Amino acid sequence: MRVLTLSWEYPPHIVGGLGQHVADLAPALARRDLEMHVVTPMRQGGESEEQHGRLSAHRVPISTFGSGDFYGEVWQTNQVLASYCRTLIEEQGPFDLIHNHDWLTAFVARELKHTYRLPMVATVHATERGRGRGFLSGPQSQRIHHTEWEMTFEAWRVIVCTQYMVNEVHNYFQTPEDKLDVIPNGVNPAAFDSLEGEDLAEFRRQYAMPHEKIVFHVGRIVREKGIETLIQSVPQVLAHVPDAKFIIAGRGPELDAMRALVSRLHLEHKVSLLGFISDEDRNRLFTVADCAVFPSLYEPFGIVALEAMAARAPVVASEVGGLREVVQHGETGITIYPGDAASCAWGIVHTLQHPEWAAMRVANALEKVRTVYNWDVIAGQTLDVYQRVLAERAQVEW
Repeated sequence: MRVLTLSWEYPPHIVGGLGQHVADLAPALARRDLEMHVVTPMRQGGESEEQHGRLSAHRVPISTFGSGDFYGEVWQTNQVLASYCRTLIEEQGPFDLIHNHDWLTAFVARELKHTYRLPMVATVHATERGRGRGFLSGPQSQRIHHTEWEMTFEAWRVIVCTQYMVNEVHNYFQTPEDKLDVIPNGVNPAAFDSLEGEDLAEFRRQYAMPHEKIVFHVGRIVREKGIETLIQSVPQVLAHVPDAKFIIAGRGPELDAMRALVSRLHLEHKVSLLGFISDEDRNRLFTVADCAVFPSLYEPFGIVALEAMAARAPVVASEVGGLREVVQHGETGITIYPGDAASCAWGIVHTLQHPEWAAMRVANALEKVRTVYNWDVIAGQTLDVYQRVLAERAQVEW
């Protein structure tokens, strides 16, 4: 089976969960003897053509970045990707199906579907209306929403990562529920397993004193991730656990505003906003953290919570969206009310003051990571969707 995967993100360009998802799923499918081709814009380096066994990455040079009109930039990028894909198909032969990830490459997916009569599978990682907590903020949001609707309409099957997203896609786009497949995100624990037993004391001292307890968050610094709630919870945490130290990593449009909030609350000595960090430092910080916190206001899944679970970090997460399906309160983590600084503080304090209970939840979470959120298991579920689509396609005229 030959699969053409379209993704706006792919290593080394990874901004959020979408890019990491494709980076892990594609090789897992290749291990199942599928011939996988990932086509993506070249944004942050990498070889233009790269092959590992049955997985080929095609990074297409783009000259439209930074135009100021994001939707227009996406559309123009799709035209370049479409031209590249047409050449790829003509030179290397036909594909069996297209797997498109989110609206950012939906234009090229739709064109290739109709040009070559290829069935399309679409994965919806998040929705514009969901990010707006049910609202569309303006003309660009409305155009993105329409593109998302069109993608789900054109797809033969639609994959979402949680039951929460089934409801969202059905309600926002009127997608029939029997067209939707729930396949969770996953995590590769190997990077964290390799740190087990390594002396990270010197690394830890770069961020906190030996007696301090590290509360760690990593993610895009955008409103829906709830960073403001986390920072507002700090004084309440310090009232109970004075030795807590908050490390917040990631970049995004709200970074300067969050630094200003830290300054207004006079918390510079207790809160560090690091900006971008490498994957290696992120993994080490998860490993040395006494608590990992994800206070999202909107979260279709929350792959970063899985990474914390794989790193054996006690997790505190909002009971919102897909996070509530990943983190079970009292079993694999502590759940808190979204947008509620007092609830966030309670979850952190409970975790730091009861390390024996936290250790129990860590063990349960790690078992879930290994048995449910395993990329080889997820690849098998995805292959089942592909095979269903191809079997149905063989029975009908285009």
